[in-house]
Amino acid sequence: MTELDDPQVTIPDLMASHARYFPDKEAVVCGSVRRTWGAFDRNQNRVAHALRAAGLAHGDKVAVLMGNCVQMLEVVFGIVRAGGCAVPLSGLLTGPQLAALINDSGARIVFATADFRAKVGAHRDDVPGVAPGRWIAVDPVESVDPAHAAHAADTSPHAPANASGRESARAVPPTWLPFDAFVASAADTQPPVRHAQTDDFNIIYSSGTTGLPKGIVQTHRARLHWAFSNAIEMGFRDTSRALTTTSLYSNGTWLMMLPVLFAGGTLVAMPAFDTRGFLDAVARERITHTFMVPAQFIAVLGDPALETADTSSLQTILCAGSPLRRDTKRAVIERFGPKLIELYGFSEGFATMLKPHHPASKFDTVGTPVLGFEIRILDDDGRELPRGEVGEIAGYGAGMMKGYHGRPEETAKLVWRDERGRTFIRSGDVGRLDADGFLSIVDRKKDMIISGGFNVFPKDIEEIVAQHDAVLDVTVIGIPHDKWGETPIALVIRKPGATRSEADIAAWSNDRLAKHQRLAAVEFRTEFPRNALGKVLKKDLRAPYWQAAGRAI
Repeated sequence: MTELDDPQVTIPDLMASHARYFPDKEAVVCGSVRRTWGAFDRNQNRVAHALRAAGLAHGDKVAVLMGNCVQMLEVVFGIVRAGGCAVPLSGLLTGPQLAALINDSGARIVFATADFRAKVGAHRDDVPGVAPGRWIAVDPVESVDPAHAAHAADTSPHAPANASGRESARAVPPTWLPFDAFVASAADTQPPVRHAQTDDFNIIYSSGTTGLPKGIVQTHRARLHWAFSNAIEMGFRDTSRALTTTSLYSNGTWLMMLPVLFAGGTLVAMPAFDTRGFLDAVARERITHTFMVPAQFIAVLGDPALETADTSSLQTILCAGSPLRRDTKRAVIERFGPKLIELYGFSEGFATMLKPHHPASKFDTVGTPVLGFEIRILDDDGRELPRGEVGEIAGYGAGMMKGYHGRPEETAKLVWRDERGRTFIRSGDVGRLDADGFLSIVDRKKDMIISGGFNVFPKDIEEIVAQHDAVLDVTVIGIPHDKWGETPIALVIRKPGATRSEADIAAWSNDRLAKHQRLAAVEFRTEFPRNALGKVLKKDLRAPYWQAAGRAI
């Protein structure tokens, strides 16, 4: 054979390269555990060799039921290094839901920490695809400064499952194989595995609390694009130190995690988010890049410790998950400076960014497509709309998913083909492109309220209600109405100490809203149901009203 190989450089290859040339450089930090690139690489190799010895075939799925810890990353990337497909699952799910998703993914092996074992243990008989001896108990030892523990419960609706950062001292059940025993005889050298760009890298399950969430299959090509495009767009390099504040199983967290590891920098993962811990970590670890969701920004801005906190090392602050309100966005820029990047993304595969150097006139947009993506706006009949008109957002690019796992019909529903025959993904979001190609989000198509024949967009109402001085957070939903079909109401979380009534806020808001936008009511809440990235689950909020009216949502 004299022909040259067709080189396929993948994320496992790049990580191995960082370890080869910079083995003593810090790669990953979480709680009290700090890993150099050399140790991080060796531990991934041990997992990979142990999986291959256990019979893992190329492309096999492996479920990861673990909260935020260094070992979770070693297991995920060890699975990929072995030629497998990692399936990280949410700590917000119940035992039956976890069992259902393990079955749905077709996972043959399960790694779980004690908090997850307590949930899924009683449902193992419902998972026939995972044989005895393939349930692996991982018991990491982490530490969290107890001075910060009290803040976590109030500021993180999406904290990882092992939110304390500590594993329980309970003994590993005899039906689970201890992790140390699983990797005991495994080599720490790179396994003889080659990856193709079209191989499955991971399955991420989309948010969902009713029915079974859909598994988003992402290939090595998609993950490599995710890494390098975001590294370029956000300025990651080998000296970068990125702080993640959300759960490592979540796709949004990978916006920080993958680019910094791709570039050979250092990832600092919070075991659980709290405002004081965040500010301390930024100062102590000299963090250059971080990612937070809107609820976390609101919490940090409300912490008196921010006034004296040292955030001078920060170069880039990313917001994603759901749109920032204008008032919050202005406050972030005022406190941290021109460092905020706002990302609008669709887990199935495309994104845009609004960056600090973009014109001030684009403040209310979410920017232009991330490197390697393209955006189109479609009408209800699937025809492309010209710039300036409102329609459904569709996107195309190298970071797109392969499809929904085992659901070709659901995948087909998203497909829109352009004039070149390329398959764009329909987002279900409503927006417009301006004359310069900057995207504005009007609202979620499913969240749009049709009242008396008028299209009412909750986001527009939320921006008004949020200006009331008693409002900390607000979400607007549509509820049934005998005359208008549906009508908007505002669910409000009041600021601490605020005394204004529901009627007061409703009257104040309606004075500032158009007639077709006016609220039927304001109702107070203490919290909103959220997914792993803090996005409010409006479907859950709407459901009781529509069920009470005997109508389908």
